[in-house]
Amino acid sequence: MIVPDLREAYALSLGQIGVLLAAGWIGTAVTLLPWGLAADRFGERVVLTAGLLGSAVCLAGAAYAPSYEALVIALALAGATGASVNSASGRAVMRWFGADERGLALGVRQTAIPLGGLAGALALPPLAEAGGPEAAFLFLATLCGIGALVGAAVLRGREATDGIEVASVARTIVDGKLWRLSLGSGLYAYAQIAVLGFGVLFLVDEHDFTKQSAALVFAGSQVLAAAFRIGGGRWSDLMGKRVVPLRRVGLAIVAVMLATALLAGGPVWLLVPVLTLAGGLTMAWNGLSFTAAAELSGAVRTGAAIGVQQTVLAVSGVAAPVLFAATISASSWGAAFAFAALFPLVGWWSLRPLAERR
Repeated sequence: MIVPDLREAYALSLGQIGVLLAAGWIGTAVTLLPWGLAADRFGERVVLTAGLLGSAVCLAGAAYAPSYEALVIALALAGATGASVNSASGRAVMRWFGADERGLALGVRQTAIPLGGLAGALALPPLAEAGGPEAAFLFLATLCGIGALVGAAVLRGREATDGIEVASVARTIVDGKLWRLSLGSGLYAYAQIAVLGFGVLFLVDEHDFTKQSAALVFAGSQVLAAAFRIGGGRWSDLMGKRVVPLRRVGLAIVAVMLATALLAGGPVWLLVPVLTLAGGLTMAWNGLSFTAAAELSGAVRTGAAIGVQQTVLAVSGVAAPVLFAATISASSWGAAFAFAALFPLVGWWSLRPLAERR
């Protein structure tokens, strides 16, 4: 949401913006599995609290980064520490809810991301306008600190079943179904990053939106994403399946990305609702993939399974902004959005063998 402000503050090229957006994912990719194993070993409270406190410190450092390189490092470290949330919160929900309500529960849990995106879309542009990127990063650091305190207060401590058995961890990490699920859904992430990572920049540069008005478009996307995640989770509970609705969402993403590509240079009154829908749909799949990964491993090894799945997604997050930025530079926004539609299509195809039964 503050990419245009960062571009001005650090005189960034489009390629450097791609690297900057990838930075947090780089840190996340390195630490997700270790955080997952730590959650299985020490419990959710310790992992989530320690990680969010670390992320708060790193974001505060990003606020005062003296150079582009320092900013990349700070954001990578923020991603590395903040990754604790994924496994810790997912593991907690898995232990609290039964199989017939986990989809809805984890869908609600996954609304934290679009709700955070909504808060960012509403708060970050005015903060950056008034106080520069420093104010925006300090706001994010404060939220992470508050999250750490809440997690320490409400999450359970270590339980008797927490621990690491090498054999069961190894089985989880090499599970072919888990890897197919992770790689297939990881391809969906490309479209999400294309729309949400670059959408504000696209509207500002190509359609002369102000930064605040462009951010409001994606605030609407976050509202849709929250509804889609909750609805998708409940849909999967009623079906007794996770991958079937996950694949159908993938086809919807393909369709909306192609529509965005066709309208990239078209009238704003058509483009904006399609782009808003694209932002919501490209975030709709995460809860389904998250739940499927957690259920493949069983409650005791949930942290490890989520760690594997989220690591694959993080690797996608590293590559996607760099490749998308390069595609824009080599062609056009419309061509780049059309190219982005290929990734969820391949993901949809690759998930087909995962036929599910209750």
